[in-house]
Amino acid sequence: MIGRMRYRLPLSAGLQAKFDALGRRLDLRVLGSGVEGSPRRDPTFELAGPYRPRFLDGALYFLGLPLRTRRELRRNPPDAVLVQGAHEAWFVLLGRALARSRAPVILDVHGDWASSTRLYGSPARRLLNPVADRIAVSALRRSDAVRTISDYTTRRVRSYGVEPALVFPAFMDLEPFLEPAVPPPAAPRALFVGVLEHYKGIEELAAAWRTVAATLPGATLHVVGRGSRREVVERLVAELPGRTEWTEALPAEGVARALDASTLLVLPSRSEGMGRVLVEAFCRGRPAVASRVGGIVDLVQDGQNGLLVPPQDPAALADALLRVLSDPDLAARLGAGAAASAGAWVSTAEEYAARVESLVAGLR
Repeated sequence: MIGRMRYRLPLSAGLQAKFDALGRRLDLRVLGSGVEGSPRRDPTFELAGPYRPRFLDGALYFLGLPLRTRRELRRNPPDAVLVQGAHEAWFVLLGRALARSRAPVILDVHGDWASSTRLYGSPARRLLNPVADRIAVSALRRSDAVRTISDYTTRRVRSYGVEPALVFPAFMDLEPFLEPAVPPPAAPRALFVGVLEHYKGIEELAAAWRTVAATLPGATLHVVGRGSRREVVERLVAELPGRTEWTEALPAEGVARALDASTLLVLPSRSEGMGRVLVEAFCRGRPAVASRVGGIVDLVQDGQNGLLVPPQDPAALADALLRVLSDPDLAARLGAGAAASAGAWVSTAEEYAARVESLVAGLR
C-alpha cells in the first residue's frame, strides 16, 4: 500500500484497528509519509519525510517515490500494489518499470485529482496543472485496476473510459461518533471541520459568516483546522470576536464533542471526493449545509438531511445557514434525517479489509 498519507508510529487506535484487520487477511507493507518525531519504520510501515525545506516536501516525496517503489518491489515482491492517488500511481508505475516487476497496480481514487494543484496550497502550484493533469490521466489508464469510493468518483473515472473494478468507501473509524446522540444546543452554532485550503471554500465561509453574524444575534461559528489559508480565519476571529472560534486541531473524540455543541456542520467545498466529516456529523444527528459538488451530493439530500448550495456563492451559503440556524424546527427535522442516513456509511474494519482482499484477489 503506497500513498502520501502521513502516519505517526505507533498508530492511533482507529488506524491500528484498520491495519490489524488488513494484516489478518494480507501480508501487508505500507510506504507512506512520516511526521516530525515519529519512528520511520516498523515491520509494516516505512515512512519518508517530512523533508527540508518544507516547501519542497511534496516535490521531494514524489521525486523519491519511484526509487522507493523499485526497492520495495525487489525486496518484497507483492501480489498487488495499492496506490492512494492518481499522481502517486504515475510515479509508482515508473518505479515498477525500473524494478522490471509485473506486480499489478491498483489505483484508489478518493477524489478529484485535478484539485490538488488548483485548489490546494500556494497559487504557484497552479503552474503544475498541465503536467499534473496529464500524469494523473496516464496513471488512471495504465493502472491494472481502479477502485473508487463513491458514485461521484465512479463517474469521474468513467468519464475517461475506465471502469472501476470495485466501488466501496474508505474505512472510517466512527466509534467516537456512535454514542447516543444528544440534543442540539439552544444557541445557534455552526461548525466547520477541515483543512484551511482553497478547495474547502474557506474564503466563501468567511464572507458568508460576516452576513450571518450581522443578521442573527448570538450565532457563533467554530472553525477546526489548519492550512495555508489560516490568515482568512485569523482575520475573521479578529473582526468578530465572540462570534467566531478557532481550534487548529482536535482528536476524533473532540470533533464528536464539537458536533454535539453545534446546530449544524458547514462544508462549503469547491471540490470534495466524499467528505468523511459529513458521515461523522450524521452519526451525531447534525445536518449539513454544504456545496453541491463532487461526492457531497452522494451524502447530502437537499431538504432531507441538510441543505445544498452552489459552490463559491457566499450569499447562497449565508442564506442557507440563516435558514437552519434561525429555525429550530427545521434544524431538528434535518438532524433527524441526518441520523437516519448515517447507517449506510458505517462499516467495520473487518468489512473494509474483506473488500480490499477481494480487490487484490481479483487480479491474481
